[in-house]
Amino acid sequence: MRPDTPAENVDHPAEAARLERTADLYPEDAEALLLRAAAHRELSGDRPAATALYDRLLASATTLDHPHLVRALKASNLWEYGHEAEARAIIEGLRAAAPRDPASWVIVAEALEAHDELEAAQEAFTQGVTVLVGEADVPPRPTHPLLFGRHRVRRMLGLAHDAWDTLADTLHSMPVSLDELHDPKRVWSLGSDNPAELAAEISRLRAELGAYREALSRPYPVAVLHWPTRELTELLAAYPDLETEYPSHEHHLSTIEASLRELASSGTPNLGIVTGTLPSYEAFAASEAASPTDPALLPQYATTLAARGRATPWPPEPTTTCWCGSGRSYGGCHGVPGDR
Repeated sequence: MRPDTPAENVDHPAEAARLERTADLYPEDAEALLLRAAAHRELSGDRPAATALYDRLLASATTLDHPHLVRALKASNLWEYGHEAEARAIIEGLRAAAPRDPASWVIVAEALEAHDELEAAQEAFTQGVTVLVGEADVPPRPTHPLLFGRHRVRRMLGLAHDAWDTLADTLHSMPVSLDELHDPKRVWSLGSDNPAELAAEISRLRAELGAYREALSRPYPVAVLHWPTRELTELLAAYPDLETEYPSHEHHLSTIEASLRELASSGTPNLGIVTGTLPSYEAFAASEAASPTDPALLPQYATTLAARGRATPWPPEPTTTCWCGSGRSYGGCHGVPGDR
């Protein structure tokens, strides 16, 4: 599916089948591919098939990168077609495991919220915020949906603002405040005969829809290819003609960061970095019936890796490890302003 393809024009069963076939061809990427396939199965209404894909992943001999996320998605899906008891058991197990993945907490809490378990949803959101945010003044961006979801549920429960609700307010960047977006009485505005009230509510709904689209959008990133030191050495030893593309490893790293900053400044969204390996690149070249020495093959290889879910979002949080492999924080390495 193209990133800009409207959801209503997607053949979800066909897209799921394509992703499942791709997972068979690239077992190392099976987790990312099958999670997307399961989402298409859910959207097509075939929830048992989605559960089968989650079970396939959980039963795999390969260690999963995000096992808690798979279980959370399975629980949410099970509850939607009548398997409430099993879903609740999985959710309790996840909460006891206290995963470090924000998405797992969001899915669990929103599953509870969707089934009117507001007290339990508030507890799950709060537990996730406690585990992942704690006393941080600037919580990492992936934890923002946890704070927003907690704010929403607490507003529905009529609870007074606390410090984390205030933090959610400061992180929210949409033109309509969180208090307005999460006001339980907003639904009454939709039945009003006053055009001004209806126009104001439409404006709020548009802002809320924009936030949801931003949070849920998962298009393929515009990815730049990164070769670690060892991999680049092996690549150039095997294909010396590529030295014109990669005069040195330092030049390669600075070019990556400069290219991404230029793309970001031009307004290009959803940027990422994919890491190449010589065996993978040679296999890709063979599949394209092309020579690995052809420089035009490199961006195609990067795009293919991104489509297989191998991209790391850019830029990283300033305190996380830099993408270049130096072991330093991004803020103290390639994230330094003006660094090239």
